Amino acid sequence: MPTPLWFWIAFHIGVFIALAVDLVSFKLRDRDLSVAAAVRRSLIWVVLSLAFNAVVWHWRGADAGVDFFTSYLIEYSLSIDNIFVFVLIFGSFGVPQKAQHRVLVWGILGALVMRGTMIWLGVTLVNRFHWIIYVFGVFLLVTAIRMFFVSDTERDFSNTWLMRVSRKSPLVTNEFRDEHFTARVNGRFVITPLVLVLVMVDVMDLVFAVDSIPAVFAITTDTFIVYTSNICAILGLRSLYFLLAKLVDRFVYLKTGLAVVLAFVGLKMITSKFFEVPNLISLGVIVLILTVTIVASMAATPRGQRRAARK
Repeated sequence: MPTPLWFWIAFHIGVFIALAVDLVSFKLRDRDLSVAAAVRRSLIWVVLSLAFNAVVWHWRGADAGVDFFTSYLIEYSLSIDNIFVFVLIFGSFGVPQKAQHRVLVWGILGALVMRGTMIWLGVTLVNRFHWIIYVFGVFLLVTAIRMFFVSDTERDFSNTWLMRVSRKSPLVTNEFRDEHFTARVNGRFVITPLVLVLVMVDVMDLVFAVDSIPAVFAITTDTFIVYTSNICAILGLRSLYFLLAKLVDRFVYLKTGLAVVLAFVGLKMITSKFFEVPNLISLGVIVLILTVTIVASMAATPRGQRRAARK
C-alpha cells in the first residue's frame, strides 16, 4: 500500500515536535538525569513508538503491525550497541552530560537524513536485485562473529588521525564552551571540540546503520515500515543512553545476545529461498534471546554493583 505524502509530512512534523519538546525540557532541567528520570523518559519514547505501532496496525493491518514491531525491536536492541560506543566517545573527550544530550539531538537529525538515504537505496537494490538479500545475510553473519570476538572497550576515539589533525587547527578550541558548538576567541569565529564529537557520533551511527538496516530487510522491504521503525528506535536512543551509561557494566552478556540476534537474522535472510520463517516466529525468537541475555547479565552482576548503579 503506497503511503500518501501527507502522512510522511505529518510523521516528520511529529518527530521534530517531539525532539523540540524533549530538548526544551532537558534544557530547563538544572541537574543531571538520574536513573529514575532516564527510565521515565525512555518509557515515554517506547509508549509513543507503540502508539504509532497501533496506528500502523489499524491502518495497514495486523501483518504490517507485526512487521513494524519486529523491525522496531531489532533496531532498538541493536541501538544498545551504539550506546556502548557513545559512552566510550563521550568518555574519551570528557564531554559534560548536558552537552552530550545536545550532541545526541543533532546526531539524530543527521541520522534522519543518512538513514533515510540508506533505506531508500537498500530497498531499491533489494527490489531490483533480490539476490543481494543473501549478500546482506552473509554480511550480518560476519558482523555477528566480529561482535563475539572483538571488543570496543579499549578504543580511544579522541586519538584518531582526524581528531589529532583537527585539534591542531587554529579554528578549533582546546576546551568545551558549555554546550556550544561555536565560540568567539579574540574576535575570531572558531568551533569547539563538541563539533568533533558530533562528527564522530554521526560517523559511528552510519557504521551501525550498515548493520541494523539490512537486518530489518529480513523482516520487510516496505520503505514506510523500515524507515519509521528506524526513526522511532533512534528517537528513544538519547534517553536510553543516559540510562544505560549508568548501567553499562551490568549488561555483561548483552553484546553476546545482540550478536546472536544478528546471526539469527542473517541466517533467516540466507535461507529465505528454501525455508521461510514467519515474522511472528522471528519476533518471538528475538524477544527470547534478549530476555535470556538481560536476565543472565543481571544474575551475573554482583549485588553491590547493582546497588551502586541505582544511585
